[in-house]
Amino acid sequence: MSRKRLFRGMAGGLVGLLCLWAGPAAAQTVRAVMHAEVKFLDPHSNTADITQVHGYMIYDTLFALDAKGQPQPQMVDTYRLSADKLTYTFTLRDGLKWHDGKPVRAADAVASIKRWAVKDAAGQKVMARAASFEATGEKTFVLKLKEPYGLTIRALAKEYSYVPFIIPERQAVQDASKPFEGEKIGSGPFMFAEKEWVPGAKTVYLKFKDYVPRKEPASFYAGGKKVNVDRVEFVVIPDQSTAVAALEKGEVDYIQRPHMDQWPLLRKNANIAMYRSDVSQMQIHPNHLNPPFDNPKARQALLAMVNQEEYLRAIAGDPENFRVCHSMTGCTGWLETDAGADLLKKQDLEKAKQLMAEAGYKGEKIVVMAPSDFAPINAASLTTAAMLRKIGVNVDLQVVDWGTLVSRRGVKEPPSKNPGGYHIFHTFSGFAAVKDPWGHANISTACDKAWFGWACSPRASKALEELGQLTPGTDAFKKGLAEYHSALMENVTYVPLGEFFQMSAYRKDRLSGIQETPHTVFWNLVKN
Repeated sequence: MSRKRLFRGMAGGLVGLLCLWAGPAAAQTVRAVMHAEVKFLDPHSNTADITQVHGYMIYDTLFALDAKGQPQPQMVDTYRLSADKLTYTFTLRDGLKWHDGKPVRAADAVASIKRWAVKDAAGQKVMARAASFEATGEKTFVLKLKEPYGLTIRALAKEYSYVPFIIPERQAVQDASKPFEGEKIGSGPFMFAEKEWVPGAKTVYLKFKDYVPRKEPASFYAGGKKVNVDRVEFVVIPDQSTAVAALEKGEVDYIQRPHMDQWPLLRKNANIAMYRSDVSQMQIHPNHLNPPFDNPKARQALLAMVNQEEYLRAIAGDPENFRVCHSMTGCTGWLETDAGADLLKKQDLEKAKQLMAEAGYKGEKIVVMAPSDFAPINAASLTTAAMLRKIGVNVDLQVVDWGTLVSRRGVKEPPSKNPGGYHIFHTFSGFAAVKDPWGHANISTACDKAWFGWACSPRASKALEELGQLTPGTDAFKKGLAEYHSALMENVTYVPLGEFFQMSAYRKDRLSGIQETPHTVFWNLVKN
């Protein structure tokens, strides 16, 4: 039997399983194949995209960005800023309830933002300026700053990485370094059906009938979140060919990130529509805490060994699906710059070997994690392993699933002391994150408070703070941006591997009204 026929047979076999999974009111059930399986349910605990998608299903935010990139109130009804720009007074809107029927309180919001800010780069910057942050009533809370900070509301509207979701106070007061314990109750448009959750098979969300949408039209992540279906099921189909065959047969309604090899086939089907859901920057993240990458010269060796086009072809195939980009803060955006990126612009394997030797590398095993179930990241991981071998590195390529990688990337100890330790992992960031370094967790250089890899650059941190106080477009801003980017490249916070495009696919004969957002959302869509 051919591989193609085998996969289609497997897809056909899914019919029975999907019927069993469908639950009540099948006509109002949306079945979606997401890019990864939902495993981690605390959106403040890690930045995995699928965890944030889960967050958008069951939680809500105080503010949200609209289609023009402007912050709009979401859970907040009104707010005011004092004349001295030091005091923000917020009032929650009417009708906010937790899924257990209890009202959302200001104390929930305050505790949630404090917990979110422990890890999030944007949150850290707000709370570092906070003189106090407290609830002053059941629906009102006040943030008092020690100095004005113009990015405060934008931070609270952040839509990527660690999203500032509001969770119940009883969970928000728990240790931020660990996933919270207790029932997963939000106040968002869907409820998590924990009893129907089957790890490895499906995750189920039910319409929250008491959710009160805002009156404004939906716009990106902002506006009225109207739920028009009874259930959404995230169906786990790891094999891309099988998932696409299921979409073609109508066994599923949506695929979040079909592999680009499948795009031509999907485009030929008259019942399937596709849209560009995001532009993503692929990244190499070295562990800055352990040899050899605790030495900046070893990290600079990674810059010198990279040929972005080679990586991007492995990740995205045809050149129409990607673009070379030497800017850590994104190309075509308002912060595009290649200052300090000379090592990255032209591959130099001999220079990379020299830098590794100068860093003291003597042939030790270098652990590179590769997620077999996450195609773009796996392709980048395999390319890095091949490049490292070309510069004489002894590579220990460890093939894992994405969930395992996400759990291991928080291990600080080296592999010699902890079997979960690593030297290199890969991930990518969406365009919204890349062009907002004040809130982009991956690019943080805050040392022990930085993102996984724990980059530490006082020079870059200082430059970013100063850049946030300058007026965009001015000569001073351009100079400050160049200083910041040069500091990032000197430190090699991570290695940018260029930008590739993400596409999503759905049955246009079944679904309409889809919000085209990087993190897929299921409010406002209609099951035809």
